Amino acid sequence: MSKKIFIFLLLSLLIFINACSTALPPENTNNNGDNQTNGEPNNDQGIDNTTLNLKIPANFTITEWAKNLKGIRIMTHPDQFGNIWVSRTTEGIISMLETDEKGNVLKTNDVFKNLNAPHGIVLNPQNNMELYFAESDKISRVALYSDDTPHKIADLPNAGRHITRTIDFGPDGRLYVSIGSSCDICTEQNELRASIYSMKPDGTDFKKVASGLRNSVFFVTHPVNGEIWATDMGSDHLGDKLPPDEINIIKENSNYGWPYCYGNKIYDNTVKNSNINEEYCKTTQTPKIEIPAHSAPLGLDFIPEEGWPEKMWFNLIVSHHGSIFPQEKIGYKIVRYKLDENGEFEGEEDFITGWLDENGNVTGRPVQIKIYPGGLAYITDDLRGSIYKLTYNSEKHTGNNEEPTNDKYISTLNNIKLNNINPGQQLTSPIIIEGDVPGNWYFEAIFNIQLLDKNGNLLKEVLATAQGEWMTVNQVPFKSQPITYTVSEKQTGTLRFIKANPSGLPENDESEEIEILLQ
Repeated sequence: MSKKIFIFLLLSLLIFINACSTALPPENTNNNGDNQTNGEPNNDQGIDNTTLNLKIPANFTITEWAKNLKGIRIMTHPDQFGNIWVSRTTEGIISMLETDEKGNVLKTNDVFKNLNAPHGIVLNPQNNMELYFAESDKISRVALYSDDTPHKIADLPNAGRHITRTIDFGPDGRLYVSIGSSCDICTEQNELRASIYSMKPDGTDFKKVASGLRNSVFFVTHPVNGEIWATDMGSDHLGDKLPPDEINIIKENSNYGWPYCYGNKIYDNTVKNSNINEEYCKTTQTPKIEIPAHSAPLGLDFIPEEGWPEKMWFNLIVSHHGSIFPQEKIGYKIVRYKLDENGEFEGEEDFITGWLDENGNVTGRPVQIKIYPGGLAYITDDLRGSIYKLTYNSEKHTGNNEEPTNDKYISTLNNIKLNNINPGQQLTSPIIIEGDVPGNWYFEAIFNIQLLDKNGNLLKEVLATAQGEWMTVNQVPFKSQPITYTVSEKQTGTLRFIKANPSGLPENDESEEIEILLQ
């Protein structure tokens, strides 16, 4: 043992004895930070299990779920095997994160290489074994776990100042793509630039949705009204305070002003065009929310009801990637925008901070945010090359997915374990069903429950939602929507629990049933 190591160990032991505290465990070599600790929580803040001294709300825990992912930008939902696919833009790679039965990352497989700045990446919502990804110059799709090679479905304008292309499926089933401007401030020569487009899943019917968007790198669908919300970065030529960055609601055939207008229809007279004046700006859309200039807003997502604090329901979480040009750094944090269930803005507050320390040092840059029911979210960081896992630790469900004991159940099927229903039990409308199922029964934290009458006719179908972290094969608590029904006479009926099958393949269908009494 070297002298330096011996001195270090001796000092560590003395500190341990004098402080009577718990020492930090070593970093997990399997890219899973769940076993780390960074100190005791207090009443005002959550638990930071990273080494970054992040500040998060009370009753939350944050860990580094995956590491050593240089250039990571976007991650997908889990595919049929529970694996996650990620784009690593600066490396030209799309990687698969292979996970174990507890949802921990086992290893990283670089599957698609030598790509042209791959960024947008999404699984087909009708078949989560088909992957779509966007490079700077095209969109392709490929069947996973097969001999299939990527097939180009659309050409895109290559290179320019903004090279990232983001894709996602909208509420209408069409594939949307955002294409940033080729410059900071200019009159574009290519009409495809600074716009959002949509197309059919096969790439046909490619059409413009909105224009005047300098660099709307990320967009998301509102869970209640189906609106598409997008972040947009303002230009860099007006100094440290202008123009504001934006959050916009994307409306079809609308113009959001760039390069001639910004903010609340303000005309930028530094951009020379004899055909443009203040009257032009009056025809453009205003932002839903203005963000301080150069914050560089990227990923955004809405908080669902299930498994999250009630005060946060329907709120918008946005990552501020952080500034490059202002002398005083700004951003490098995640902000919660308080919205009511209709999307009306009610205020804002910092949600996660600490990537920019008091000395101006930057330790991370948050990019994408993916939020799930059950108090779970994932955040990518392209500076650190990590994915963070954020969990909400409610009083009822701690999110640790420990194997439950059987004494909490009153009936058990093969996979379904029920807390409040027995075979042959008489139901009274309405009823909410609670129990546990394996995590692989969920897709995006939900599965379906059907109520059938004595003849097998469907009386009601509802969603059951995970009440804890669901990306695991362990048992995960669920709670159904209220099941309401009417029958003309007392009769036997059936509760059918249907495993989520996003692939749509018959061989993956699975369900379990229990007979009950209806009245």
